[in-house]
Parts: sequence; structure tokens; C-alpha cells
Amino acid sequence: MQKLFFTLAILILTIHAHSQTNKWYTTSAGEIVFSFASVDNNGNESGNIMRFSPVFNFQNLLNYDVSEYVGIFTGLNLRNIGFIYDEPNTNIRKKYRSYNIGVPIGIKFGNMSGGFLYGGYEIEFPINYKEKTFENEKKTDKFNVWFSNRQPAYYHTVQVGIQFKGGTNLKFKYYLTGFFNKKFKETINSAEIKPFENFDVNVFYVSLNYNLFKNSEFNNPVKANKVSEVY
Repeated sequence: MQKLFFTLAILILTIHAHSQTNKWYTTSAGEIVFSFASVDNNGNESGNIMRFSPVFNFQNLLNYDVSEYVGIFTGLNLRNIGFIYDEPNTNIRKKYRSYNIGVPIGIKFGNMSGGFLYGGYEIEFPINYKEKTFENEKKTDKFNVWFSNRQPAYYHTVQVGIQFKGGTNLKFKYYLTGFFNKKFKETINSAEIKPFENFDVNVFYVSLNYNLFKNSEFNNPVKANKVSEVY
């Protein structure tokens, strides 16, 4: 997967170097995330609750339209991702959150100035981990850690989506890498344990965006020049 990412990145740079017209353009958008998780905690697969995270999710993309109907993109994103979990047979609810830096690579098919489909891969690097504990609806514990060993060094993810003609964008994303580092160790009451050893969690989400790929000024340089001539 990492070799594929590197190869596609080189392909983008090569296309740019041989381009005769300015078809590169940048776009940015927020992201309203509705996340879920597939959970297996020692064989128990229940307990997941939908998590709503409208902030802070920033997407900054570098786009290249190969033609009117095909485009590619990469970028640099900041994403708030996590899940909510009710521990079985208890009154305890846990909320897990991670801020990740993401680098996507993907392709778009359709009308680049209208509606189109897109998909791709994104590698995400976790930078801040937060965990909250609630018992009988009262918060009993909270902490956050920068670059925590509770998480893997990076996540492999895949995504598909659709951008409609008006600019509304709907995306589905799945994390191939488990949320926790199953080898993580901590000491509780003088005993060393692995709290996530049998806790398998893969996060996935649906998100809403607006004008994620749309930037008329850069996407249509000929049109922009005509406007300049009029004035």
C-alpha cells in the first residue's frame, strides 16, 4: 500500500511537469462526520453508539483535472475521528477520540465542473488521543495524550464519495487499521496489562461536505481570463 501511494504521488508530479495548461487548483472544505465502529470485545460485538463530530475537520486538497471527465487529487487534512462504546453489562460508557493528520491520494470520474464520483486511499497519522469515561451518565475520568502509544503509528483508510452538481458532497470512509495498538501496556495496581489486546475496533463513517472539490477560478482558467478581459 505504501509503494502504491508513493507511485501515485510520483505520477501526479510527472503529469504536472509535462502539463501545457494550468489545470492544478486547490480546494478546501469542512467535514461533518457521523462515525460508527465494528467492535469485537472478547467476542462481544455490541455496544457501539453513533458519534457526531462537526469540528474540527479540515480538508485541503490539491487537484489536477486530466480531462473534463477525469481528475486526480492529493492533499493534507486534519480530522477528528473516534467512537462511543457502552461496555457490556455495565453502566459505563467510553468515548474515544483521535485527531489525525491525513494525506489522501485519489481519482475522480464524471463531469469535473458538475457531478462526479471519486475514491481513493488515505494514510492518517494520529497526533492526539482523548479518552472519557462516564458511569451512570456522570463523567468520572478524562485524559488526552499527544502521540499516544495507545494507537498505531498510522492508519490505512479507503474512501468513496459523490459530489453533486450543486456542490454538496457525500463521503463514506473505512479504517482498515484497528483503532488501538493491541500491544500497548500499562500498569494498574502493580500489574502490567494490555487493555486493548482483545479489543478489535475498526472505525467507519459517513460525512457531509460542501464544495470539497469545487474551485471555479482555478478549475476554469480560460473562463477566468475572459472575465479579466471584460473588466
